[in-house]
Amino acid sequence: MSSIPHVDMSEYQKDFDGFVQTIGQGYEVNGFVALTQHGIPTETIMEALDITRELFALPEDVKRKYHKPGIGGARGYTPFGTEIAKDAKHVDLKEFWHVGREVDDASEYPQLIPNIWPSEVPEFKEKLTALFNALDELGNQVLEGIAVYLGQPRDYFRTRVNKGNSILRPLHYPPIVEKGTPSVRAAAHEDINVITLLIGSREPGLEVLSKSGEWVPVTIIDGAIICNVGDMLQRLTNGVLPSTTHRVVNPPAPYNEVSRYSIPFFLHFNPDVVIDALPDCVTEENPKKFPPITADDYLMERLREIGLVK
Repeated sequence: MSSIPHVDMSEYQKDFDGFVQTIGQGYEVNGFVALTQHGIPTETIMEALDITRELFALPEDVKRKYHKPGIGGARGYTPFGTEIAKDAKHVDLKEFWHVGREVDDASEYPQLIPNIWPSEVPEFKEKLTALFNALDELGNQVLEGIAVYLGQPRDYFRTRVNKGNSILRPLHYPPIVEKGTPSVRAAAHEDINVITLLIGSREPGLEVLSKSGEWVPVTIIDGAIICNVGDMLQRLTNGVLPSTTHRVVNPPAPYNEVSRYSIPFFLHFNPDVVIDALPDCVTEENPKKFPPITADDYLMERLREIGLVK
């Protein structure tokens, strides 16, 4: 895992104070950690990946039935070549599907729109909902540790993300058929949200930009879940916890000839949460960098930058 530290999530129950320091220091230095012993059954993860392969194997015209213009890709299918990283010149070589929180139509947050489920893959809803719920709870455990590390009450984040517009994103990077293409599977970027949890591909390609300016390849060890800081948490902590730049490069042969699948979970604040620097994160040496903004306004601003909202 090179420079990315491992965090044993079983310490959350056995030694919470030690867990707080391990995860807090890991994020403060790296912005990325690998979660081991996280308690999510291997079966839950593998079933979600298997049904994801089945989903993206559907004919293009069938998948496009589930692409809904005007919602910024918030739910359902987003076709290949749609998303472009902030400040990038070429679209990413990927297609994906967005699964959000299951809510009643009478939700207090109109941003939380109903999910779109493919009738051709009836088990997709069950498998992805199970993974969503498992990653949501794991993410909340991580955030409890971060909260205490930052000098906040242990439940500081739980009440601010319990109705967040969090997204589970089954991803498919098809085989790369065009030689010398200027596009990559996912151009260098930072995540918009609070934290991201990533399961999936064992193939090479994921790289993290180190503080020394070098790209460090990341191989997801068996059973581990990568978890990184997003821009919302970076903003809340006034840069104390960094949102680290990462990318998915086009791999060498023979990996470029096969599909790559992964499923990131983007954990978000509730839409009306105001993201403003925590007082303890503002010092004379680290003056306040950003004005306050609601989570929803920030999300929409960033979605426009990456081409999902026009």
